[in-house]
Order: sequence, then structure tokens, then C-alpha cells
Amino acid sequence: MRFKAEIFMGSVRSKRFHGNAHKVFAIMPERSVLSRESPFGRVWVRLMTSSKRVQDRSREKRVRELEVATEKWKIANKLMFLMELLRSEPEMIMKVRLLEQYRRQINLPKPHKMSDFIRKSPKLFELYKDERGVLWCGMTKEGEDLLDEHDGLVEENGDKAAEHVTRCLMMSVDKKLRLDKIAHFRRDFGLPLDFRVSWVHKFPDLFKVVKVEDGEEYLELVSWNPAWAITELEKKTIGLTEESDHKPGLLSLPFPMKFPPSYKKMYRYRGKIEHFQKRTYLSPYADAIGLEAGSKEFDKRAIAVMHELLSFTLEKRLVTDHLTHFRREFVMPQKLMRIFLKHCGIFYVSERGKRFSVFLTEGYEGPELIEKCPLILWKEKLLRFTGYRGRKRVIQTYSDTLEMEETELLYSSSSGDDDDDMISDGDGDDDDEMDIDEVNDAYGEN
Repeated sequence: MRFKAEIFMGSVRSKRFHGNAHKVFAIMPERSVLSRESPFGRVWVRLMTSSKRVQDRSREKRVRELEVATEKWKIANKLMFLMELLRSEPEMIMKVRLLEQYRRQINLPKPHKMSDFIRKSPKLFELYKDERGVLWCGMTKEGEDLLDEHDGLVEENGDKAAEHVTRCLMMSVDKKLRLDKIAHFRRDFGLPLDFRVSWVHKFPDLFKVVKVEDGEEYLELVSWNPAWAITELEKKTIGLTEESDHKPGLLSLPFPMKFPPSYKKMYRYRGKIEHFQKRTYLSPYADAIGLEAGSKEFDKRAIAVMHELLSFTLEKRLVTDHLTHFRREFVMPQKLMRIFLKHCGIFYVSERGKRFSVFLTEGYEGPELIEKCPLILWKEKLLRFTGYRGRKRVIQTYSDTLEMEETELLYSSSSGDDDDDMISDGDGDDDDEMDIDEVNDAYGEN
């Protein structure tokens, strides 16, 4: 028996695995080190490990209320996208067949049907058939009125949005940002749909559009405003105002922290947290070219930049992908997710779908925003027009004698009304439509 074991161990050491090596280790548990007694004494076997997902690393830091808020804002953004898309059409109607090409923008994975998604908001959208039986989608009178109301609020928010865009330019290294990157922040900052065409030219004293050699369009800072070089944290903590004679430099202000209720390690790391809070850092508006990447000062300044950017947003939330686009411009580290997860008292990473969202924890009390601007109040009003759970209505046609060619589209869905919109747990194509009540149930305590 001992002779056979020696032969087996020797063959394992000498064998070379090509191509299918992962199959050999597939039966092994995914743990880093395994110890076992053998005839040769204690043998340490190093097993292969898979990279941890954000869900695994942050499970104990999960905040149910902010997951509910994540889903609420995603539903509102999907509805806004569809409403803006319909309004871009001459008659504000589109064939449902043509809407299928916008699945990715609405984050509607198959086999969920576009018509079912539309039918969940009968107060906003309506479906009907033409004489040939082709299914069309349009907006109701209430939907059109809501969209007009939103346009008015965006217009009123123009000066504040211009301030936030200008402050982003002031924080950037070259004092300019690519226009297509700023487009990622359009809804987050409350910018109008046509901001690239006309809005960017409305504030010539703040910024201007320039083209570089490669043909890319940039938004460039025109004049530095010292009154806007004050961080939101400085305003709240020490009461600095725009009238203050202020020059950005070193700061030592503590960040407001809200830890998840189930996260108990904060007591273990209390000393380190206090040390971190007392450490000085460079203001996001100060020149950061001399900072050494990877240093503690570098990382803390990056936290201050992300804190400032999130403070600008309507929802105090951003998709993490959008932040990674600005790592070079704002002098931030490559691994932003690691910082978000490490400083879970300042930020919260939502796990819904493949595109994670990062929250500013101080901006929320439970699932509700503490400070709600008019555009946020409008979004909450919009959500009250959706969430339909009634019987499927028969779609009106121009001729009762025509056979409805879309019967299967409406009535042969493989999943019913109550479960066809449930979200996959991050393995699908982002997440599907979910009503707020369902989100509460999904994250309810067992």
C-alpha cells in the first residue's frame, strides 16, 4: 500500500497538464489550503481558488434598504429611456418590433417580452394595432404631461447642473473632459437630452467645446471659480460658503460614516478607522500631479474625489462603470472597487446585476434620500404611474374582423405576470423589471 502511494505521489509531481488541467482540480473544494495526514506525515496541498465576486466579498456588508433604492431608481431610468425614445419619433409612436433593438438600453433580458414590459405601465404607455395587425406603442396623455413637466424641471435645474459640470472640470488634471464621458452623467446630474448640441453652448463663461487632433470633442474649463473650489464636505462640516476667501489645499475633515447593521468588524477596526479619519489629504480641487500612486495620501484623496462626485448626483448614486472612465482625469487608482468595499462606512456597493452601483451612505436614511430635489420628487411621482398587476387587456384595433397577429406575443408568455419580471442574481444580462413591493419581499428578513 505504501509503495502504491509513493508511485501515485511521484506521478502527480512529474505529470504535466496541458489544456484540461482545470478538470483535474474541478473536484477539489475551492479553499486556499488543505491539510491531511498521510503515511508520509502531514501533507500541505495548495488548491486552486477562483476569484471572489463582489457579492461574496460584501455579503456581510449588505444593506437591504439601499438595494431597494437601487431597484427603484433603475425602474425609473428604464421608464424615462422609453419615454424619451418615443418622443424622439415624429408621431411619438413606434412599432414594438423596432423597440426590440433597445433591449440592452432598457436592460431587458430574454425571454422577457418588450410588450409585457410596456404593459406594466398602462398609465404611461398604450399598445394598439393598425389595420394590418402590426403592434405599436405610444404614450398616454398622462405620460406626455409628465414628460413636459420633467423638461421644465430640467430647465430650472440648468444653472445647478452647469455648476456641477464646471466643478468636475476644475477637479480634472487637464481642466477638460471628453464630451462622450460626461454623457454618462447626463441623468445623474439632471442634464437635458440635447446637452451635447445646445446646452453646452449656453454657458460660455464657464466652459466651451474644443476639438483635439484625434477629432474627439472635449469640454474645457473657461475660467476658474474659487467660490466653487469648496467641497461639499467643507460646506457641511465647517460651514464654508461661496463668499469665503478659500484656496484648496490640505484637508483633515472626517468623512460621515454609516456602517451596515450586520457589519460587526467596525468595532475591531475602530482604531484604524480613527487613524484614517485623522489623516490629512489633498482637496479634490488642488493639484494632485505630485501624489505617489498607491500611497495613503493618494488613496484618501481619491475617496474625497468620489465623495464629491457622488454629492453632485441627484440620487447620491452612480454606476461604478461611469466612475472608472475618469480614473486618469481625476487621478484615481485603478482598483476603485477595492476602495469602495474597504470603506463601507462611506460608500455602499449595490450588487444588483452585472453593473454595480455605488451609494454615498450619508445621503440616505433607510431606502429614502434625505435631500430630495424637484427632479427626484418627479421620479418618485413617475414610479406611482407604474407597477400594474391587473388582467391583460385586449389591445384595440382599427378593425374587429382582422385576426390579431400578435396574440402569441401577448398571451403565450412562458412566465406569468407575477414572476416574469423577477431579477436574476447577477448572472444574467443586468437585471429585469421588478416592482418595488417585490424588491421589499425579495430582500425581506427570513
